[in-house]
Amino acid sequence: MPRYVIERTFAQQLGLTKQAVEGVKKVNEEEGVAWIFSFLSADKKKTYCLYEAANPEAIRAAARRNNLPADVIIEIGSEIGPSMFD
Repeated sequence: MPRYVIERTFAQQLGLTKQAVEGVKKVNEEEGVAWIFSFLSADKKKTYCLYEAANPEAIRAAARRNNLPADVIIEIGSEIGPSMFD
């Protein structure tokens, strides 16, 4: 399944609860989207999330239902890292 990086910008600092995360996961599953992990900016107003989904439209649908922004969606082609060049 394709992987995507999603950049999200929030008007206020992001605060997560277990209940909110469970709700996001439920909607994502219904849309065929899997949240793998996220990085949170130092000011807690942006996230950079790694997702698996069939296409960007599924991510947008889940974001709309979860009332989350999805400012930028980039499909990942391949992975690289410094250890690959040792």
